[in-house]
Amino acid sequence: MQEKFPKRKPNRLEHYDYSSCGAYFLTICTKERRNYFWENVGATIGRPQDVQLSEYGKIADKAINRIPIVYPSVLIEQYAIMPDHLHLLLRVRADEYGRPMVAPTMSRLVQQLKGYVTKQIGEPIWQKLFFDHVIRNWQDFEEHLKYTYENPMKRKYP
Repeated sequence: MQEKFPKRKPNRLEHYDYSSCGAYFLTICTKERRNYFWENVGATIGRPQDVQLSEYGKIADKAINRIPIVYPSVLIEQYAIMPDHLHLLLRVRADEYGRPMVAPTMSRLVQQLKGYVTKQIGEPIWQKLFFDHVIRNWQDFEEHLKYTYENPMKRKYP
């Protein structure tokens, strides 16, 4: 019998340890891509509207900044809170002697972040999955750093 649905392509690298030292780019989306994180402010005659973080956006910001406290081996290089998703550029570090530190998998880290936000808000707002990219070299890192920096400016006036 032929399958009704095409097989999904795995979204993780096979045989890769997602807790190993290195850099990762994560994208975490809200359910139905709803705008939970931005709100429009300040529109008046002669002055265009601006955006700022909503209350949910501030909770997401706090959750992101808690990551290095919960997981000392994880350094947040840069992040962007978009209206309906988050971008995180993270690095899992070694200790001062170059030995790998105990680190969470990216799945565990995202699960913890989503759980914290959901608990603070009081309702689930996330898509089930998330997207990850293992940073392969310095050029790849710089491209994702630039993307994370520029993406909010491109979406500033929805």
